[in-house]
Amino acid sequence: MDERSARVAAVLHDAAETHHIVYKITDGTDADWASWYADWLLRLSPLPELLGAGPVRSELVYWLVRCDKEHAAGGIDAPWEEYYAGVLLRELDQE
Repeated sequence: MDERSARVAAVLHDAAETHHIVYKITDGTDADWASWYADWLLRLSPLPELLGAGPVRSELVYWLVRCDKEHAAGGIDAPWEEYYAGVLLRELDQE
């Protein structure tokens, strides 16, 4: 994993940690988690800078949900943050 991918993975990990704190009362359960992540990632994280520009929120939600389904289906050895980072950089990179 290159440095940029590692930085995106770290931002995704921070989003997960923050989400879990915010949704502590439900033990992190949130059916609309991808919308929350996209909002936090675009407004409160360095993700737009890492991608070269902020993607449209709905597109980021789409990729987060798609990554989640693909990772949950199995067959991917990478931790979720690394897998998502690779996909987001491939699909949303504006640099």
